Amino acid sequence: MNLFNLKGQVAIITGSSRGIGKAIAERMAEHGAKVVISSRKAPACQEVVDAINARHGANTAISVPANISSKAELENLVAVAKREFGKVDILVCNAASNPYYGPQANIADDQFRKILDNNIVANHWLISYVVPEMIARRAGSIIIVSSIGGLKGSPVIGAYGISKAADMQLARNLAVEYGPHNIRVNCIAPGLVKTDFARALWEDEANLAKRVSTTPLRRIGEPDEIAGAADPLTRTFLVKADMGSSALTKSVRLGQTATVVVELPRISGVAKLPLSALRVAPPAMPRYCSRSRHETSTVSEPSLVTRSRIRS
Repeated sequence: MNLFNLKGQVAIITGSSRGIGKAIAERMAEHGAKVVISSRKAPACQEVVDAINARHGANTAISVPANISSKAELENLVAVAKREFGKVDILVCNAASNPYYGPQANIADDQFRKILDNNIVANHWLISYVVPEMIARRAGSIIIVSSIGGLKGSPVIGAYGISKAADMQLARNLAVEYGPHNIRVNCIAPGLVKTDFARALWEDEANLAKRVSTTPLRRIGEPDEIAGAADPLTRTFLVKADMGSSALTKSVRLGQTATVVVELPRISGVAKLPLSALRVAPPAMPRYCSRSRHETSTVSEPSLVTRSRIRS
């Protein structure tokens, strides 16, 4: 099985006329998906569509401009995608807003509201439009592009960080809710990436130097590196969960991701999933042959919840 084969899949990627969204769309098209390019400006969307179609064939990509602040435009985005391609298998909520850079105390009410509405509520709207069909098919993948800003404090992009922390919790909640329907919901939390959106951060020489000094590679990220993380999130791996007894061994499905939440049926007497349980085992390889390192944390009531982080 080719883990990166997206042939026959249809993906909507918001904010895909540039930066991380564009890189994700290009990589998904490269791996066989039909992609729907969407951002506010139609000419910018069409430019990306033309480049993808020139490389991968006519009708690989279509343009559906939409403003994430408009519920009606997001509904139309999904409707057009279904009309043109018949379905939506993958949703990447990448578009976001950050109209303010500075101390939290000085942010205007309308700026704070725009950040919360566009970065959280808009994702909720868009997901609600694609999920019913995914539930009916018992298949689907939803990816929310969050940020490490949601994991730590900031003196200049605090409101943005608040919204990104909420995105992570939205993904956790929906993973638990939709997991039983075989729908994966994951977050990617990039650090500082060289995009127009983050220009205020990487053009600040003092901030850039500080970031680079604490980064092992001594540089900031590139959009295509985030695209490399997004594509595997659409895949499903069969993972053996060794509970310590062959009678209790179960097969579970995990998405390969920055953060995965998977619910397992409660198994009496099992309080913890051991680290050694998470192993990718392709048919041609020995059982429990490890492809990646994982960290796990678990709870036992009322079900076993596993959070997995994949490290390169």
